[in-house]
Amino acid sequence: MAFFDNVEKTGQSSSAPKADAVATGGLNLPKNVTPRGKLRGKEVYFIVDPSKAPPPDVAKANLTGADLKTLLFEMVESRASDLHLTVGIPPCVRVDGDVYKMYQYSKLTPDKVQSLVYSVLKDKQKKDFEQSNELDFSFGIQKLSRFRANIFKQRGAIATAIRQIPYTILDFDQLGLPPAVRSFVDVPKGLVLVTGPTGSGKSTTLASMINYINRNKPLHIITIEDPIEYTHQHQRSIINQRQIGEDSESFPTALKYVLREDPDVIMIGEMRDLETIGAAITIAETGHLVFATLHTNSTIESINRMIDVFPAHQQSQVRTQLAFVLQGIMTQQLIPRMGRSGRALIAEILVPTPAIRAMIREDKLHQVYSALQVGKKYEMQTMNEAFAVAVKKGLISKKDALIRTMNKEELVELYKHYGIH
Repeated sequence: MAFFDNVEKTGQSSSAPKADAVATGGLNLPKNVTPRGKLRGKEVYFIVDPSKAPPPDVAKANLTGADLKTLLFEMVESRASDLHLTVGIPPCVRVDGDVYKMYQYSKLTPDKVQSLVYSVLKDKQKKDFEQSNELDFSFGIQKLSRFRANIFKQRGAIATAIRQIPYTILDFDQLGLPPAVRSFVDVPKGLVLVTGPTGSGKSTTLASMINYINRNKPLHIITIEDPIEYTHQHQRSIINQRQIGEDSESFPTALKYVLREDPDVIMIGEMRDLETIGAAITIAETGHLVFATLHTNSTIESINRMIDVFPAHQQSQVRTQLAFVLQGIMTQQLIPRMGRSGRALIAEILVPTPAIRAMIREDKLHQVYSALQVGKKYEMQTMNEAFAVAVKKGLISKKDALIRTMNKEELVELYKHYGIH
């Protein structure tokens, strides 16, 4: 457990037992780890091509000598977002959305996965995991990165997925966020949603928004997360970050008492249920600015999700409330950049004009997409419009956009409109 004596205090999830670790000084990064190949023109710290894998005895020796510090270092230095450890294949990393095996290593065994995973756990956490077969937590390694991890069981063996969360919070321009985002953070009250599938960068976008307010406005910000991902320092604002399972029992419980804590801005890590969604709407109604995320694939689906979670007899009232408090929705995807490493952020933007508020209130959501299409002067854009513009600029390929669009016919017509052949 020597390596993890160098990790920061972690946060844990409410839905699983809790893990923690202690900070004790700097991390000596491995000196014997060197680049082993190239991916999209960039050096990576793992063997990408299976034909270049070392002999089996060497690969086995590499795995035997590897600790979690080495694997996480190789992950970070390879610009990977995630590290996966599961029995029967070598360690794997996700780079620019695709998963690659690290062929310098042999296949993981149950004992090796357990050894790697248990190196971060204390006796109590091991016991808790063995009782529930689930463990959700986050931790930081000084001089390297923060990480969010989930440990689980599959076919009777331990597996884990570890996601990198950089220490540095990027600004709007660095992330490539649309111009409308600046107006979202400058409103004094209401509800702003950042939505998208898992791994689309929602947490990173929210962190950037909160960081902007923190740097520029004399306010009190409270974040409610499960677990805490990006860590913020007090700047012009004061900011308190509450972790479910550690600082509060649940999202509904934290939101029940949040108004007594004199907040101006509340960030909800994820709206998972009726109670949390209802509380977010109510808090926004009381004159506070609320940021939250949903796992939805379009702005209109986001509105539907928030309404449909309520019983039928309450939905009319919720539509009225939502039409009043909604300040903006951004649905985002991360698409591999064309011809180079990295991913481009592509986003659909909804700005609730008086006409759109009326559509929400009167249950005419089928008309909202048309308003998105003609809403450029309000900085609105559909996902397909964003795809077409990105292809026109050479940021992403036509093929990748067509794979990810929900309306291929419309996107093909937009290609013609923009002269994309």
